[in-house]
Amino acid sequence: MAQKAYAQAGVDIDLGNRMKATLPQLLASTHRPEVLGKVGGFGGLFALNTKKYQQPVLVSSVDGVGTKLKVAFAMGRHHTIGQDLVNHCVNDIAVLGAEPLFFLDYLGTGTLEPHVFTEIIKGFALACAENNCALIGGETAQMPGFYQKGEYDLSGTIVGVVEKSRMLDGKSIKSGDVVIGIASSGLHTNGYSLARKILFDQLGYTPQSKIPALGRKTTLGAELLKVHVSYGMVVQGLLKKFNKTAQPRVIKGIAHITGGGFIDNIPRVLPKKCNVQIHKHSWPLSPLFQILAEQGGVPEAELYQVFNMGIGMTIIVPEASEGAVMKFIRGAGHEAWTIGQVIKGTGIVEMV
Repeated sequence: MAQKAYAQAGVDIDLGNRMKATLPQLLASTHRPEVLGKVGGFGGLFALNTKKYQQPVLVSSVDGVGTKLKVAFAMGRHHTIGQDLVNHCVNDIAVLGAEPLFFLDYLGTGTLEPHVFTEIIKGFALACAENNCALIGGETAQMPGFYQKGEYDLSGTIVGVVEKSRMLDGKSIKSGDVVIGIASSGLHTNGYSLARKILFDQLGYTPQSKIPALGRKTTLGAELLKVHVSYGMVVQGLLKKFNKTAQPRVIKGIAHITGGGFIDNIPRVLPKKCNVQIHKHSWPLSPLFQILAEQGGVPEAELYQVFNMGIGMTIIVPEASEGAVMKFIRGAGHEAWTIGQVIKGTGIVEMV
């Protein structure tokens, strides 16, 4: 059979349809009872159970993976990138106290490679299932001539829900509160443009390089592709245990340490009358961050505005609750440290 004209132009609709036909099996693990219809319609359907809430507020966020994709291309590893994107989006709405409901993805590529498509979707499905979030739809765009060969781009949109009276807004934060930091797995999904410049261009490493400080059994690329940690479940657990009533709150404010690092993210939850002091040496730096800090030639202040430096999320609580909250976080399998305190100020972060 002669190849269709659109396929000759670089867009294989039939291949796309065959790949999409495999989606119901891939997405079965992400199903929630509120999902209506089937994947593949013009829009995903989700019937929110409003009886569970007095004043439900929908919370949404959209994001991408950034130039971490360049490392995935170089390594030929695509199964973790989807997890990164879902977990990043889950964390972005978790800081408001929201439970994730459903997720939609966008994949744009020059040529649709079936095995790459399958790996990416498996990553989406795995992370959605782990976060009890339904994967209800998405878009796969074939755009020949738009991307370099073997490359693609991803973005994702998440929608969650929170009871209005239980939303975290940071308004009750006051001087004397403490800041707990929860460990990241590495760079997560931010700072890769600078990290790649330092590691590959300045220091001459490749994704396949084995650096003694990172351990003999891993490559630099594998270290850089560590999955972005999801804090969604531990945050929901903290809220159920410590914020049973709307007031007073133990969990006062949460910041996801993404693009902008400590400097730009923590102020998003601070009252204007408060500053946060972060003690830079209050948690151990992993070997990767040590390399970036010691060999990157980047001013220290900028490091904490670009990278998470080993802290993926910060939680502000009263000093009296510090021990109980810390015990809960560690009991949920996360490393955590007290890394700072709230003082009077003007709504900024000081690294001390």
